[in-house]
Amino acid sequence: MADETRSDPPPSPLLSARDRVLDALRRAIITLRLAPGTPVSEKDLAAELAVSRTPVRESVILLRAEGLVEVYPQVGTFVAPVDLERVRQAQFIREAVECTSLEQADPAAARGRTGELRALLASQREAGRAGDHDRFFDLDEEFHRALLALAGNLSAWGTVNAAKAHLDRARRLSLIDTRPIGELVEQHTGIVDAIEAEDTSAAVAALRAHLRTVFEDVERIRAASPDLFSEGPRRPVRRTVTTLG
Repeated sequence: MADETRSDPPPSPLLSARDRVLDALRRAIITLRLAPGTPVSEKDLAAELAVSRTPVRESVILLRAEGLVEVYPQVGTFVAPVDLERVRQAQFIREAVECTSLEQADPAAARGRTGELRALLASQREAGRAGDHDRFFDLDEEFHRALLALAGNLSAWGTVNAAKAHLDRARRLSLIDTRPIGELVEQHTGIVDAIEAEDTSAAVAALRAHLRTVFEDVERIRAASPDLFSEGPRRPVRRTVTTLG
């Protein structure tokens, strides 16, 4: 699994207590520090994060709206399983936005920015050699933002990011269990090679194929660990709470 010794970026002092708690909880869920089925205690989290229970409660409400936590009266609050329908919806949005953006990029201008993309690939390879899943995931996000920027569509990343919490959890699971980082870097390299050759059709096809690999990974992970995914109504049993650390 990811290197748990890696520290998260410090929160902005301009964020409210609720926003800081929300960021910390959401990141912990997406990075699988809080795995599907993990109990969430408002009291314990408030003590760990040195805040009152109010921002924790407000954050849980927002995370519930995203489908990242489930609340069971008389039982407790739990990290939700990965919702396969939300994964599919997010993948549809991501593919539509990223592939359309790359189609719109000026081939010559995009070719002039491949140096930036290749620097990211080099950093990704280093993360792969170190087995640093957290670092690679962040670099992967940066790579896809850079692809949007080729056509001046970086602002569209907010739309993509808002929809992909469940997709990101599926991607994290694939890094841990099914998809070697080196294979993903080679897929990225194929995209950059096509951009450098000013072959937009090949670049878009390579990007589309790369984005769809998550479906193959999900099916393999689901077969091995079906409890990580939503499978209809569930009623968990209260267990010891896992902290964010």
